Amino acid sequence: MKELLVATGNKGKLRELQLLLQGSVERLLSLADFPELPAVEEDGKTFVENAIKKARSAAMATGLPVLADDSGLVVDFLDGRPGVHSARFAGAAATDAENNALLLRELAGVPVDLRGAAFRCFIALCLPDGACETFDGELRGIILETPRGTEGFGYDPLFLVPEYGKTLAELPLATKNRISHRGKALLSLKQFLAGH
Repeated sequence: MKELLVATGNKGKLRELQLLLQGSVERLLSLADFPELPAVEEDGKTFVENAIKKARSAAMATGLPVLADDSGLVVDFLDGRPGVHSARFAGAAATDAENNALLLRELAGVPVDLRGAAFRCFIALCLPDGACETFDGELRGIILETPRGTEGFGYDPLFLVPEYGKTLAELPLATKNRISHRGKALLSLKQFLAGH
């Protein structure tokens, strides 16, 4: 694929995508390249609804193929919360630290065997004609009581990947990209692009 617009302003996510899509896309653009595009309200009830809405809106406005994802943390003990509200769990303008602090407060006193969680990712690839394909991925883990690591973003410092004994914020980016929910969804996307 020659050009692909990634409908995100998140620099951490964009950095991950640039590495993951090397060899599949010649030129990756971001929302920073299209400051005139209006913000899309993520008001869907599911990750996939939000991903499609963001990608379809940007594709129709720019005339480019657009990739958008919606992803977040679903915590078993919290009945799937924060879910689609992961980025704004502690409020509309919440920082990663504020979201993490609220998560820890909500899980205070919960034993480790009940702190299971998953990162879920849904990716939509939409064309200017409105056609969309979706791809998804999941990474299971455990929410720790204290953050560990300095890499990554969002809930990464609290999310322990049992097979590695480390949080996502402690793993090298290449490892994280290979095992992550976004990495798995993007692998499906890459296989789709290779076949078209």
